Parts: sequence; C-alpha cells; structure tokens
Amino acid sequence: MTAPVNPAALKPRLPRKGETVAVAEDELYAARRAIYPQSVRGRLRNIKWVLLLVTLGIYYFLPFVRWDRGPDAPGQAVLIDFPARRFYFFFIEIWPQEFYYLAGLLILASLVLFLMNAVAGRVWCGYLCPQTVWTDLFLKIERMVEGDRREHMMSDAGPWTMEKVAKKTLKHAIWLLIAWWTGGAWVLYFADAPTLVKELATFQGSTVAYGSIAVLTFTTYTLAGHMREQVCTYMCPWPRIQAALTDEYALNVTYLYDRGEPRGSVKKAALARAAGQPAGDCIDCNLCVNTCPTGVDIRKGMQLDCIQCGLCIDACNNVMDKINRPRGLITYESEANMEARAAGKQPVRRIVRARTVLYTALILLVGGIMIGTLAGRSTEGLSAIHDRNPVYVRLSDGTLRNAYTLRLINKKLEPRRFVLTVDGLPNTRLSVVGTEPGPEGEVLAVGPDQTLEARVFLTHAGKLPPGASVPVTFRIRDLADGTTASVTDNFIGP
Repeated sequence: MTAPVNPAALKPRLPRKGETVAVAEDELYAARRAIYPQSVRGRLRNIKWVLLLVTLGIYYFLPFVRWDRGPDAPGQAVLIDFPARRFYFFFIEIWPQEFYYLAGLLILASLVLFLMNAVAGRVWCGYLCPQTVWTDLFLKIERMVEGDRREHMMSDAGPWTMEKVAKKTLKHAIWLLIAWWTGGAWVLYFADAPTLVKELATFQGSTVAYGSIAVLTFTTYTLAGHMREQVCTYMCPWPRIQAALTDEYALNVTYLYDRGEPRGSVKKAALARAAGQPAGDCIDCNLCVNTCPTGVDIRKGMQLDCIQCGLCIDACNNVMDKINRPRGLITYESEANMEARAAGKQPVRRIVRARTVLYTALILLVGGIMIGTLAGRSTEGLSAIHDRNPVYVRLSDGTLRNAYTLRLINKKLEPRRFVLTVDGLPNTRLSVVGTEPGPEGEVLAVGPDQTLEARVFLTHAGKLPPGASVPVTFRIRDLADGTTASVTDNFIGP
C-alpha cells in the first residue's frame, strides 16, 4: 500500500528573493569534429572511381559534343536555349508547351530513386550523389597534397611552417580550380559552349554568366571542400525520407554481430578458440571507422550519417584477408536476414518483392508513355482563341461574322506551307487577314522552328437558332507531306 501524496508537494516552488537558479542550456548545434578519412583499396572503391570518372566526364565534356540539326539550328548536342524557349537533347527537341516531358523525367527520377532505396538503401548517396562525387574528388586532391590520414592529422596538429602553408595553399588553389570548372561547365549547357568559352576568356561574356559561375564556384568549394559530411547529415532531406520508405528486406551496409562479437586481438581470439570459448572475427582495428567519409562506426548499427558507400566493407575485407578469416564481416545485408541469423535460420535475399516489382512496373509504364508520346508526337500544331468583345458582328448584308486568332506551330527545322480549312458549319466563308486565297485555299507559310499568328474571320450566310454556339473545327494540312493538325472552337450567334 502506497503512502498518500501531498498535493502541495506537486506544486512548483518559486525561487526566494535573491536566490539564483541554475538553468540547463541545451545545445542547438553540435560542434563539427574534424574527419580524416583514410584511403582504401577494394572492389567497391574501384566502382566508385569508375562512376566518378564517368559522371564527371559526362558533366564536364557533354556541352562540347556536337549534333547536326541543319543550317538554322544550334549544333550543340545538349542545350537549354532560354531565348528560343527550346530544350535540345541530341535528336529530341522539346518546346515550351511540352513541359510535361520534364514532369515525366522528374517522376522517372523519383521512381528510380525509390527502387534503388528498396533494393540497397542509400546506394544513391554512396555512389552517384553529386555531393558524394565531388567530395571524393576533393578528398583525393587533399590526400595527394597533404598525405593520407596519419600525415594529414600530424600536419594539422603541428605548428604552422612554410611547408604546411605551401601545401594548404596548393590544396585550396586546386579546389578552387575544380569548383570554377564546375561552375563554368554548368553555364555551358545554356549557350553554345565553344562560343561562350571564347567570350568568357576574352571578358566579353554576360554578367549573368559570370555571376552564375561565381555562385557555383563558391557553393562547390564550400560544400565539397569544407562542409562535406555536414551536407549529408544535416542539409539533405533524403536520409529522413529514405528511412520512411525502406523495409526490412532492403540491403544496407551492416556489421554481422554474430560473427564479429566478442571482439579481441588476433592472438586473444586464437587462444579463445583453442580453449573452446567464443571469439569474434573483429579485431577492433577501427579501420572501418577511419575510412568512413562521415566518421560512422558501423559496428554500432544503422545510423543517419551512414551514406552506404561501402568503403568500410573494403577496409574490413582487407583486414580479414590478412588474418585469414572469411570476408564479409561487414557487408550489404538486410534487417530480415540479421534477424534470421540471430534465430539460427538460413538468410535469404529477397530482391524481387511487391515493392520492387511495383516500382519497376511504374518506371516501365511512365517510360513507355514518354517514349510513345515522343515517337508519335506531331511536328505541327494549331491553337485558336475566339474574340471576346464582341463575340460576333452582324454585317450590313445580314451575315454573321466571328473573329479568331490562330497560332500555327512548325516544329520542323525547315519552312512549311499549310492550307487552312474549317468544318462543322455549312454556308461559312473563311478569310485570313493579310493573305489572298489561292487555288488551294488559304495558304499560310510558317518558318523553320517557328510559330505564326494569324487573324481569321468566319462569315456565315445562313440562319442560326437563338443563342446558338455551333462547334467548328479549324484544320491545317501540310502541302508537302499531308500531315494535319486541328483545333475546335465555337461559332457564336445572337
């Protein structure tokens, strides 16, 4: 039986006059600790190098790839042409009204990211994320100039000497050069690359170009050179989103506790095994921590800071080879398999499951729709706007006239001639302001890769019921190849 509680004891006590109260202050921000990732060799490290070379090679040199589109079209393979409101990607040309292709690409990118997460967690972060790629490059430069982990730490802890200043200056100069090249390569996607390079080199470039390069140089230098793991841990939202999207079958970089524990030196582990006592394969060398670019100890389990790059796997495998123990103490494994190992069951990897099948199906569906629309899209277009004030005019001869503004689109890189007709309302005459009808009817010429705005009148000589709004269809037909486009509007009466 518990003693009764005094209600007065639950009331907060106010401080007496002159009494000071100590207030605990919570730290809002954790102080950044210096991380010196050690270099490592292995299969996963080699994969990262290959992806780094491929992705950076594409980014830096793609603007200089040429693509022949004809005499009046830009010759750059990939170009975002804001003045002409066009996006060129090799043989594909996207117009402003085809913005839905960009939406489709964003949907595809999201689905691919979800699929990668369902298969192998944050594999995007570890291998393909721009922050990871540029950080790897900056770390490589840092090791080449200041040495690997041990030399770098000793240099930073020691006094400032001429050699130390020279190395620091060289490192930051190379970083700034890479960052400048990064910013310069970005602006080349928005103008003809050789021409823009010449203008920038002769100080004839636009203020926007120089400003964009300066901003991107600063951000690349800061994010990849100084903030590094801070971006992945605090700035990037994907780790939080990814945690909500993953499941127990996704592969993640995992330390196998059943193999590694209890830890001990090689000699102690050998003596324990000889005595029939449990001994783990982990020798507590800390190489998995020293090689991690975010400073994570994977032996403590899954952590938000871990980007799943797998460098700790290569480091641990190298140690296992030296002490003649099986590889895979740290490996890509799922939570379900870890539970199965703890229960003494056989681990089974389930790459193909409902989640991955759904993502794959959606990717194929969206990709198929985009390819289908690209393959079947027309190279001409037509739109109509009915005059609103007045919506109709009664002429002196008793006929009714409606006025429209038509916009013809020619997406080909050659001039075209279209004949304009109208259907849906008998006894109606069509006329275009500024043109004379020919033997084939009203013919409108549209320049290559251009639009044409035409003022059109429809004059009806018959009778219409009160308040009539009769659908009419404007149609254009290419006189060269016979392709057509149409748009429907209304002919309005009193």
